[in-house]
Amino acid sequence: MDLPVKANLETVPGLLDTLKAALASGSGPVRIDASALQAFDTSAIALLLHAQRLAAAAGRQVVLVGAPDKLVQLATLYGVEGLLPAAPAPG
Repeated sequence: MDLPVKANLETVPGLLDTLKAALASGSGPVRIDASALQAFDTSAIALLLHAQRLAAAAGRQVVLVGAPDKLVQLATLYGVEGLLPAAPAPG
């Protein structure tokens, strides 16, 4: 699943539907690519944490790739950076 440029209170409900579809298809880790993110708020963090919960319930893992520094800083500010399993940025 690729996150778009914008992930905020307006867009996260639609992204949640896309996330649920990604979790319903396939097996193994669910890759979430956040490299395109430019405009986001705490809703993006909530989406990623919810992804973790849904994946765990399905016996799967989430791998976050390409997280912008500001997203990591926001997760750190809220003390949840350890809950977001990051992988190296693609390429």
